[in-house]
Amino acid sequence: MSDIEIRDDRAAGRLEAIGDGSGEVVGHIEYFVLESPEGALVPVHTIVEPAHEGKGIAGSLARELYAMAKREGIVVAPLCPYVVKWAERHPEEAPAADPGLLRAAKQWLVAHPGRF
Repeated sequence: MSDIEIRDDRAAGRLEAIGDGSGEVVGHIEYFVLESPEGALVPVHTIVEPAHEGKGIAGSLARELYAMAKREGIVVAPLCPYVVKWAERHPEEAPAADPGLLRAAKQWLVAHPGRF
Protein backbone atom coordinates (compact mmCIF):
# COMPACT_ATOMS: atom_id res chain seq x y z
CA MET A 1 0.00 0.00 0.00
CA SER A 2 1.21 3.49 -0.76
CA ASP A 3 1.60 6.20 1.84
CA ILE A 4 -1.84 6.62 3.35
CA GLU A 5 -2.55 8.70 6.42
CA ILE A 6 -5.50 7.59 8.54
CA ARG A 7 -7.30 10.15 10.66
CA ASP A 8 -10.33 9.96 12.90
CA ASP A 9 -13.03 12.57 12.46
CA ARG A 10 -15.01 11.57 15.55
CA ALA A 11 -17.50 14.43 15.23
CA ALA A 12 -18.47 13.24 11.74
CA GLY A 13 -18.21 9.54 12.64
CA ARG A 14 -15.63 8.87 9.94
CA LEU A 15 -12.28 7.18 9.97
CA GLU A 16 -10.64 8.53 6.82
CA ALA A 17 -7.76 7.39 4.64
CA ILE A 18 -5.96 10.36 3.11
CA GLY A 19 -4.01 9.60 -0.05
CA ASP A 20 -0.37 10.10 -0.96
CA GLY A 21 0.07 13.63 0.34
CA SER A 22 -2.77 14.83 -1.89
CA GLY A 23 -5.08 15.54 1.02
CA GLU A 24 -7.79 13.64 -0.86
CA VAL A 25 -9.98 11.23 1.11
CA VAL A 26 -9.54 7.96 -0.77
CA GLY A 27 -11.54 5.78 1.60
CA HIS A 28 -13.41 5.85 4.87
CA ILE A 29 -15.35 3.90 7.45
CA GLU A 30 -18.56 5.49 8.68
CA TYR A 31 -19.22 4.63 12.32
CA PHE A 32 -20.98 5.71 15.48
CA VAL A 33 -20.09 5.46 19.14
CA LEU A 34 -22.45 3.32 21.17
CA GLU A 35 -22.63 4.37 24.82
CA SER A 36 -24.91 1.69 26.26
CA PRO A 37 -24.94 -1.13 27.31
CA GLU A 38 -21.20 -0.44 27.03
CA GLY A 39 -18.95 1.77 24.97
CA ALA A 40 -18.26 0.53 21.45
CA LEU A 41 -17.25 1.76 18.02
CA VAL A 42 -19.84 0.57 15.50
CA PRO A 43 -18.70 0.60 11.86
CA VAL A 44 -21.62 0.73 9.44
CA HIS A 45 -20.08 1.33 5.99
CA THR A 46 -16.62 1.00 4.45
CA ILE A 47 -16.07 2.88 1.21
CA VAL A 48 -12.94 3.09 -0.95
CA GLU A 49 -12.91 5.30 -4.02
CA PRO A 50 -12.84 3.15 -7.19
CA ALA A 51 -9.47 4.50 -8.36
CA HIS A 52 -7.93 3.32 -5.07
CA GLU A 53 -9.47 -0.15 -4.74
CA GLY A 54 -7.16 -3.12 -4.34
CA LYS A 55 -4.48 -1.17 -2.47
CA GLY A 56 -5.27 -2.44 1.04
CA ILE A 57 -6.96 0.76 2.13
CA ALA A 58 -10.12 -0.86 3.51
CA GLY A 59 -8.05 -3.34 5.52
CA SER A 60 -5.88 -0.56 6.90
CA LEU A 61 -8.99 1.34 7.96
CA ALA A 62 -10.45 -1.74 9.68
CA ARG A 63 -7.14 -2.45 11.44
CA GLU A 64 -6.93 1.15 12.69
CA LEU A 65 -10.54 1.08 13.90
CA TYR A 66 -9.77 -1.94 16.09
CA ALA A 67 -6.51 -0.37 17.27
CA MET A 68 -8.37 2.83 18.16
CA ALA A 69 -10.95 0.90 20.16
CA LYS A 70 -8.21 -0.97 22.00
CA ARG A 71 -6.43 2.30 22.88
CA GLU A 72 -9.72 3.69 24.19
CA GLY A 73 -10.51 0.56 26.20
CA ILE A 74 -13.71 -0.19 24.30
CA VAL A 75 -14.76 -2.78 21.73
CA VAL A 76 -15.82 -2.80 18.10
CA ALA A 77 -19.33 -4.02 17.30
CA PRO A 78 -19.17 -4.35 13.52
CA LEU A 79 -22.32 -3.98 11.43
CA CYS A 80 -20.43 -3.20 8.23
CA PRO A 81 -20.18 -6.39 6.12
CA TYR A 82 -16.58 -5.62 5.13
CA VAL A 83 -15.44 -5.10 8.72
CA VAL A 84 -17.26 -8.29 9.80
CA LYS A 85 -15.35 -10.30 7.17
CA TRP A 86 -12.06 -8.55 8.00
CA ALA A 87 -12.53 -9.38 11.70
CA GLU A 88 -13.20 -13.04 10.87
CA ARG A 89 -9.86 -13.15 8.97
CA HIS A 90 -7.95 -11.35 11.78
CA PRO A 91 -9.24 -12.70 15.11
CA GLU A 92 -5.95 -11.87 16.82
CA GLU A 93 -6.54 -8.17 16.12
CA ALA A 94 -10.33 -8.15 16.13
CA PRO A 95 -11.96 -9.82 19.12
CA ALA A 96 -15.54 -10.89 18.57
CA ALA A 97 -18.23 -8.58 19.93
CA ASP A 98 -20.82 -9.82 22.38
CA PRO A 99 -24.08 -10.70 20.57
CA GLY A 100 -26.04 -8.49 22.99
CA LEU A 101 -23.86 -5.54 22.05
CA LEU A 102 -24.46 -6.20 18.36
CA ARG A 103 -28.22 -6.25 19.02
CA ALA A 104 -27.95 -2.93 20.87
CA ALA A 105 -26.01 -1.46 17.92
CA LYS A 106 -28.70 -2.61 15.48
CA GLN A 107 -31.40 -1.12 17.71
CA TRP A 108 -29.50 2.19 17.74
CA LEU A 109 -29.52 2.20 13.93
CA VAL A 110 -33.27 1.59 13.85
CA ALA A 111 -33.79 4.43 16.31
CA HIS A 112 -31.66 6.79 14.16
CA PRO A 113 -32.87 6.10 10.60
CA GLY A 114 -31.45 9.25 9.02
CA ARG A 115 -27.92 8.81 10.37
CA PHE A 116 -26.58 6.42 7.71
